[in-house]
Amino acid sequence: MDRSKIKTRLGEMAKSGRLRNIILIAGALGIALIFLSGFLSNDRQKNADAEGFSSSSYSERITERLESLISDIEGAGKTRVLLTMENSAEYVYLENGTTKTKEIEPRVRGVLVICEGGDDPVAAGRITEAVTKALDISTAKVCISKLSD
Repeated sequence: MDRSKIKTRLGEMAKSGRLRNIILIAGALGIALIFLSGFLSNDRQKNADAEGFSSSSYSERITERLESLISDIEGAGKTRVLLTMENSAEYVYLENGTTKTKEIEPRVRGVLVICEGGDDPVAAGRITEAVTKALDISTAKVCISKLSD
């Protein structure tokens, strides 16, 4: 179609009110899509936060790894670990408050290791060194004790 036919056709549609109706419907659909996209992005953000980092899951993960590693140390034997955290996870957001830039892991306050070889000074020294190096904490934050039978 050439330009003159298009102009004629649009002129006819404008006179009958059909063009106005098409424009109104397209505008309403555009507004509806914008409105729905706001809901969808909020749902995605909530799901991302729910699936994200939590201090309890972090603590559990570290505890399990420590128990596994310590039980492999010579003289440790069966091992149980209690980990206490200083604070919960912190999240850093951009100024708009919606975009998360990083997560700061909670700090370890102390570690209690109860193991079969807890009364052996050599094994306790190895365990203390392993825990302090793995968690980057001081020896004052680590307690080793013997597991009761």
